[in-house]
Amino acid sequence: MKTALKLLLSLFAGMAIGVLASTILVVLFTDISFVEMFAKFRSTDIAEAALSFLVGVAAFAVSLPVLILVHEAGHLVCGLLSGYKFVSFRIFNMTFIRIDGKLHVKRFSIAGTGGQCLLTPPDVPLEQVPTMWYNAGGVLANLLLLPAALPLLWLNLNAFMFEAVFVFCLTDIFLILLNGVPMKLGGIGNDGYNMLYLRNNPLSKRALVSSLRSNAFIQNGVRPKDMPDELFDRSTDIDYKNPLEVSIPLMHASRLVDMMEWERAYDEFAEIYSHKADIIPLYVNETACELAFCAMVTGRYERATALLDAQLRKYIKQYSNVMSSKLRLMCGVALYIDHDRDKAIGLYDTLKALQDKYLFQGEVKSDLAIMQWMLRDR
Repeated sequence: MKTALKLLLSLFAGMAIGVLASTILVVLFTDISFVEMFAKFRSTDIAEAALSFLVGVAAFAVSLPVLILVHEAGHLVCGLLSGYKFVSFRIFNMTFIRIDGKLHVKRFSIAGTGGQCLLTPPDVPLEQVPTMWYNAGGVLANLLLLPAALPLLWLNLNAFMFEAVFVFCLTDIFLILLNGVPMKLGGIGNDGYNMLYLRNNPLSKRALVSSLRSNAFIQNGVRPKDMPDELFDRSTDIDYKNPLEVSIPLMHASRLVDMMEWERAYDEFAEIYSHKADIIPLYVNETACELAFCAMVTGRYERATALLDAQLRKYIKQYSNVMSSKLRLMCGVALYIDHDRDKAIGLYDTLKALQDKYLFQGEVKSDLAIMQWMLRDR
């Protein structure tokens, strides 16, 4: 009920903002005055207003995925022109990935993201890896689309067509500002922020490059323990308020899990978790999951139980369909906390049967191997 109320309030707030913004822009870009706009609102009957609202909602529902597709395509084109290679392309929860030269479709999503284009950087020294155009491509694509759509507003369109085009342009402008104006959203730098920041921060650039390269490996079925050592260099102190830099110790600790070096992995995840006030919520949850798992396999059952509260269990369930590591964690809970071997075996069998549907095939191989080890050990 509380969630529904929040959604309802958000809807009404969005409607109010949309009407206000639309009114201002119509007055600015046409010869209609505020008085005339107000008179139009007063003379509009309820049925026409309801239809207009539905047209606006439908236009936004169509505009958003189209514009996200354009945005991610911009990253793709500019990345490829900069020497990057294609890894995967995601719109909402649909991900296109190349496997053995053929495109495959898999399901993957991260809360708060509408799409993502992942490429692997060219094989050149770090200082020569280009990042400017890769980051700029999305905003550039949205910018190029806007002048193509705006002239339609001056055509002799009926009211509802005008509204649909207007919503499309307004949504495009919103995405341009959201991604192009340098800022952090939820602690994560947007495209504009990254364009500026990566130019003067070699550690963050190294973290980004290592993350992109390891992502390419893991999507192509390579386990972290089999990846090049230089991707996991942990020799530099990091800023835990910088999500790019936090990926460095997270990758290193995750590799230790794949290598089954449990005590070292526990210590490293515990160190990261001690900075949970500084790191973004997604990383807090991922760290808590892996720390709980390492706590279980090292016999720290009370610590694991304390970490596995209702909120984290909800997070684990939410992502169990797209992250095989969550089934590994659930298998650990069944085995070490609930002492239910049959349930643990069932979770292993489930992952074994569904392994091909997961995006991160290297992670799947790792998780299956660890689950086999757990079941043999118990």
